This record gives sequence, C-alpha cells and structure tokens, in this order.
Amino acid sequence: MPEVTEEQSSEGLDLKLFLSLVRRRHIHFLIPLFVGFLLVWGASWFLPVRYKSSTLILVEQPTMPKNYVEPNVSDDLQERLQSITQQILSRTRLLIIIDKLHLYSGGKRLLTPDEKVGLMRRDTSIELVHDSNGDQITAFKIYYSSQDPRAAQQVTGELKDLFISENNKARQQESEDTTKFIESQLENARTSLAAQEAKVRQFEGQHEGDLPTQQASNLEILSGLQSQLQNEQDALNTARQQRVYYQAQLDQSRSSHGVVVSASGVVVEAAPTALIDQQIDTLKAKLADLHSRFTDRYPDVQAAEAQLASAEQQRLKIIADARKTSDGSKRSSKNADGSTVTDSAASLPILQQQGQLQANEMEIKNREQSIAELKTRISNYQARLNLEPSTEQQLADLTRGYDQSKANYDDLLKKKTESSMATDMEQMQQGERFTMLDPPTLPMKPDFPNHLRFCGLALGFGIAFGVVVAGGFEFLDERIHSEKRIKSLLPVAIICEIPEVISPFDEQNRKKSTLLGWATAAVVLVTILVGSAYSYLRG
Repeated sequence: MPEVTEEQSSEGLDLKLFLSLVRRRHIHFLIPLFVGFLLVWGASWFLPVRYKSSTLILVEQPTMPKNYVEPNVSDDLQERLQSITQQILSRTRLLIIIDKLHLYSGGKRLLTPDEKVGLMRRDTSIELVHDSNGDQITAFKIYYSSQDPRAAQQVTGELKDLFISENNKARQQESEDTTKFIESQLENARTSLAAQEAKVRQFEGQHEGDLPTQQASNLEILSGLQSQLQNEQDALNTARQQRVYYQAQLDQSRSSHGVVVSASGVVVEAAPTALIDQQIDTLKAKLADLHSRFTDRYPDVQAAEAQLASAEQQRLKIIADARKTSDGSKRSSKNADGSTVTDSAASLPILQQQGQLQANEMEIKNREQSIAELKTRISNYQARLNLEPSTEQQLADLTRGYDQSKANYDDLLKKKTESSMATDMEQMQQGERFTMLDPPTLPMKPDFPNHLRFCGLALGFGIAFGVVVAGGFEFLDERIHSEKRIKSLLPVAIICEIPEVISPFDEQNRKKSTLLGWATAAVVLVTILVGSAYSYLRG
C-alpha cells in the first residue's frame, strides 16, 4: 500500500492551487462581477420610485376607571381593528378616497375601479405595536405608498381619519346595540315577572286562609275554637241539668196547687225575669270580652250579639205575658156553686217556674246552635290545615318561578343601568379611543427602490455571476496546470524535471496580465464603492 504523503492529505486545502486558479481566472471573475453589479445596480435607478407615508395612532385607554363604569363593548382590540380595517378597505370607501384625490389616473392605460381598489389595497399596510410583554396592543401604524409623496401623505391622513371615526362609531354603535338588547331582555323579564306575580296573587286569593304563612294563626284560632266548644258543651250540660230541675219543680208546684196552666198560660202581673236577666248579663260580659279581642265582623262576636238579641226579645215577651196575666187575675172565676175566686196568688209560683223553664229552654237552644256553628268552623279550619301541605308545595313551585324571574329581572336591571352609563361614556368619547400620536409624514426620500439595498444585492449577484463564469471556463479548460495532476496521470514515477524556460516576451506578457488584473480589480472595487456611496447619499 503506497504511503500517504503530507501533500496528499492536504489536497483539499492546497493554497497554491487556489492562488494558481485566481491568477488564471481573475479576469473571468472580475468582468462578470463588474457587469452583474452594473446591471442590477443600474436597473434600480430605472425602477418606478415610490414614497411611503406613515402615521402612528395611539390606543388610549378609558379615562373612567373600570371600577366605576364597566365598558359594554368588546375588549378584543385586534379583532375590532381587523373589522374596522375590512370596512375601511372596502370597495366603496376606497373608491371615495380614490375619486377625491384622483389616484391611479395618470397611467398610460385607463384602469377600472376594481383595479384601482386592488392597487390601493396593495399600497396600504397596517402594523400593530404591542407592549413590552407582547400581550396588549398599545398603538398601530398606517402606511401608504405612492409615486407622489404628497399624495402618500394625503391618503395616509384620510385613512387615519377613517380609522379614528370608524372606531368611535363602531364603539358607540356596539354600546348602543348592547344597551338596546339588554332593554329588550329587561322588558321581557318585566313581563314574565308580572305574569309570575299575578299567578302568585291569584293563587293566594284562591287559597285565602290555608296558606303556609297563615298556619300559625289557623292553629291559634283552631285552639281557641276548641276551647270555646268545650266551654259551650259544659254550659249546655249545665243548662240541661237545670232544665230537669226546673221541670221537676214545675210539676211539683202544679200538683200541690191543683192548677193546670193551659197552652196560653196564666199571666201574672209581674213576670219573673231574674233568670233571663242573669243570662243577658252573662251574654253582655261575653260580648264585651270578644269586643276587646276581635272586630265586629268576627264570627264569634256576631254569634254572641245574636244570642243577646234573642235573650232580650225573650225578656220582653215574658214581661208582656206577665202583664196580660196580671190583668186577667183581677177577674173573678166561678166555682161550681157559682161563686167567684181570684187565682192570682195561687198561680204566681207556677208562672215563675214556667218562666224559668222557658228561659232555660232558650239558653239550651242557643247553646246548641253555638256548638253547631263552632263545630262547623272547627271543621273548616281543620280542612285548611289538611290542605296546607299541598298548598305549600304549589305555592313553592309558583314562588320558585317568581324568585327566578325576580332575580333575572334584578340582574338585567343592574346590567341595563351599567350599560346605559357605558353608552353615555362612549357618547362623550371618554372610553377607549384612537388618538393620532404622529401626524402623516411627508416622505423626502423614496421608500422604493432602496438603492443601497440594491447595491448590496448587485454585489452579491456580481460575485455569484463571476464565480459561475470563472468556474465554467475552468471546467471547460482541458489543460493541466498542476504538477500533482501530472504525477497522478503518469504510471511511473518522475525521475527528473525540466525547469520552465521563460523568455523575456513571456515575462512581459505575464506582467501585463498581472497589471491588467489589478487594474480591473481596482476599477471594479472603485465602481462598487462609488455606487454604494452614491446610493447612500441619494437614498
């Protein structure tokens, strides 16, 4: 295996080979570099000149803190900017600006409105400016390019005015729409609440007395009625016992006196009213006690008044019967032998006992009637208490719907108030708004073409072109210029070498070639430097 020499290992980095290639192909590299640079750089001076005007619009936050007035418009500024941009760059809006400033009308060919709109959209650009964190948009820039710097400034000013006015208009419209929507929802909630309230009112009217809120009063009244019923039953039992006693006394008196009182009765001069007076006094005391606790329309009060009126009528009737009896007792009655006998003294005890019995019968009748009324009322209140669970469930369902409607109404009312305040704030332009920070600039230097940038592009193109041309010549050249190449082609080793004999003519040609190369390189370098300086100064 042949030994690898140091020269073979460094073949890829042979500096002599590279310098030899430069000496042979520097002209093939410099001339294409010069031509390529001149072509690209020179072409940049023949391109149409365009001036770009810009303006900076600041996004001002609301002057009113959000703790006091919460805005009712969208907080997504980027989305709103996109919407406003679409509106401003619409065909109708752009045609108005184009016709107003006579844009795109100086060409050789008459453009259609759609072509003008397309060109203006191409020449218009928006750049967003974010904060240091990149989360919030703090400002944005509007750019417009035109061949006329003043036209670029005017169009930028028009676009700036449209952005500011459209933002105010969009925020006000959105705020007003939000308020109107909440008002419509509030009206629906008010109607629903009124309907729920009417249902609850109707239900409470239909179930007056057996509502859950009246359970305690119903229980109290029922307890009082049961106590009255017990008292009335005790009094009735006492009156019935008295009736037995009075009946026994009356029967005994009739038997002892041998007097039989007819159905019409024997009337004495002064009827006994002690018992009926005692009953009247009892009823008056009871009525006074009821008046102290209840109104005149209370059922117990009305029943006691009816009993008192009945007892007073009974007393008047007893007195009237006694007066008739007193007048009749003065007449003489005939015996069997034709003699007359006065019966006043004999019949007086009987009449008294009869009056007591009648008063007792009236009391028993009144007590029984009162007991029947109390039982009826107790049944009614017990029925109310039995209905209270189902009534409570139905009322709970109605109340739940009413509470939900009331909560929804209160929430919408609060939102409506806040939205109205936010709308007023937007109308006063105290909300988030666009403010011009930098007015539209009047460009003094063209934005396109950038000759300095084109100078760099021309240099890169020239270098690439020179490399391609020099490489092409080297690739097509079949001559061998390297000693290593020759040694690699020979099958045997070289024993000796014949040195190159350079004639004076060849030496002179070599010097001329070297001088021409340096001169060409100097011309190319100077051209590049002069072109770059000129491009920098002219912009």
